[in-house]
Amino acid sequence: MPMTENVIITCALTGAGDTVRKSPHVPVTPEQIARNAVEAAAAGAAVVHIHVRDPETGDPSRDPKLYREVVERVKETGTDVVINLTAGMGGDLVIDPDDPLTHLPGTDLVSGLDRLPHVEDLLPDICTLDCGSLNFGDGSNLYVSTPDMLRAGARRIQELGVRPELEIFDTGQLWFAKQLLAEGLLDDPTVFQLCMGVPWGAPADPGVLQSMVNMLPEGARWASFALGRMQMPWVAQSILLGGHVRVGLEDNLYLGKGNKATNAQLVERAVTLTESIGARVATPDEARATLGLKPRK
Repeated sequence: MPMTENVIITCALTGAGDTVRKSPHVPVTPEQIARNAVEAAAAGAAVVHIHVRDPETGDPSRDPKLYREVVERVKETGTDVVINLTAGMGGDLVIDPDDPLTHLPGTDLVSGLDRLPHVEDLLPDICTLDCGSLNFGDGSNLYVSTPDMLRAGARRIQELGVRPELEIFDTGQLWFAKQLLAEGLLDDPTVFQLCMGVPWGAPADPGVLQSMVNMLPEGARWASFALGRMQMPWVAQSILLGGHVRVGLEDNLYLGKGNKATNAQLVERAVTLTESIGARVATPDEARATLGLKPRK
């Protein structure tokens, strides 16, 4: 597969992890998240991937009002960037290992459709669809996304005319995403995000990434990312295998050892890497064309 020549850079701005207490640069309030989106776009990101957080606690949130405020603040600036809203919140199940039917604090588990109110409200360019369940890190935290939940979610996203970004954390999830396509629940072009290095999904191993790329359906658009110190090496890895890239504070807090980054700085580094290996950075309009999105309004 040839190297990607026109690279879409996505910036994942804040995520849902416990990163707020680890770096002062992780945005929390809608104003901060929107400002980071604008700064990332100015640095070269064609797409911004948005989670929201409780402004008071910094904890992850599913509040549609917070999503609306972020999106409106970004649009008010006139910034041309593709909006990608997570729809993965509401899948967390923390169980008591000695009494698995008991849910522990941190559980936020709702149906596939109940993960979509903000998508129905805002009709973003893209929303995510996490394509399977996973042991999410050590301990007893599960991410739950069953085949029935996924079919219901994919059908509703299709009805809304929003492009799903299929989040793939392991090969079985990619297998099932192809099943959704075979059942007519996904429209071409399919858009995949290959998520590497998330315990205990697919490891950040180049051979594993190549295998997953080999499994993609014909004509798929795809990007990949890896966590922590592997974030920037994965920019080059993805481009060389024919994909696009994702960086941002959701996945990595550092530019180098002890050097805490901002989202804009991570995008700037990704731009430098992209251009250093002979590729160019896609504009938002080019990203829309590549991903089969509607033109900017």
